[in-house]
Amino acid sequence: MRRTVQRGESVQRALDEAGPGAHVTLAEGVFAESVWIRHSGVTLSGAGPGRTTLEPGEAVPSGVPRLHDAAEDVVSGVTVYGGDLAGVRIEELTVRGFSGAGVYAHSVAGVTVRRVEAVDNAVWGVYLRESTGCRIVDCRASGSQYAGAALSFCPLSDHLVAGNECHTNAFGVFVDNSSGVRALRNTCHGNAVGMLLLNQVYEGEPPGGVTDCLVAGNDLYGNGLAAGAEPDGLGAAGPPMSGVGLGLIGVRRVSVVDNHIHGNHPGGESVMGAAFVMGSSKDWGGDDVLDTHVLWNRVHGNTPLDYQLGVDPDRQVFAANTADKGDPADARGWTR
Repeated sequence: MRRTVQRGESVQRALDEAGPGAHVTLAEGVFAESVWIRHSGVTLSGAGPGRTTLEPGEAVPSGVPRLHDAAEDVVSGVTVYGGDLAGVRIEELTVRGFSGAGVYAHSVAGVTVRRVEAVDNAVWGVYLRESTGCRIVDCRASGSQYAGAALSFCPLSDHLVAGNECHTNAFGVFVDNSSGVRALRNTCHGNAVGMLLLNQVYEGEPPGGVTDCLVAGNDLYGNGLAAGAEPDGLGAAGPPMSGVGLGLIGVRRVSVVDNHIHGNHPGGESVMGAAFVMGSSKDWGGDDVLDTHVLWNRVHGNTPLDYQLGVDPDRQVFAANTADKGDPADARGWTR
């Protein structure tokens, strides 16, 4: 079933009436409501970013599941939530100014977010959690307290985060205890951390870990905001971080190939001392970095260091990387 919603009509009513497998198209204009996708196989699409916009209004679906770890009054733009939901697509629209996430999916088998602009949503831009077969493709995400694009506790499956531009967040792209992620050709700039892959145990959370990922062809530059410095500020739940292009913390079997990490300079205190950081998370219940392949990366023009390798070099493969200065200075596989 196909349904077109004109400006002034209810998007939620159209989604509920259309049912499973429907394609609900929003016309050009601004729709002042948040929506909850409750059926499998649904596509929600607009006329394009900047042409169709969802923004906060008085209309909030009754009983919508709240954003994970957020207060009851926090509202996300598009929520996809349910243990039996599968094959949902959100595409071609702007989601702006919500107090939660721009797009929030939880416990979904196969969710695609494509050509969505998530702007100034308070907590997350696009946040996919405990789901499989996730796709975040060709999106733009900015102005969130945590990540522009995030996968959190998503088990090992075929996940793709590709072609996105993320800026002015705590993290541009955040792979949080998720495995099987391909992070390809993303541009992350003007964040505190361009891209972070993190294995860390949290009380009350599912088992995590970050394994079997590919990070390739990303442009990570100009990340210098200060996160974790203010109690209610950017990245408030974490330690202070700033000036990082790419962080790999406690990961296993991750390949990092042909990334350009440049011009990252901390604007505040940071627990990570370089633009490219590899380190253990054992102190937080995680693991050491093991069995990674770091190949053909260009890491230049960063302060205070280009790279910081807190790993056992005999458990990694480094080859054909270039950098000006790093720790250790004589690391194999790194040249000027």
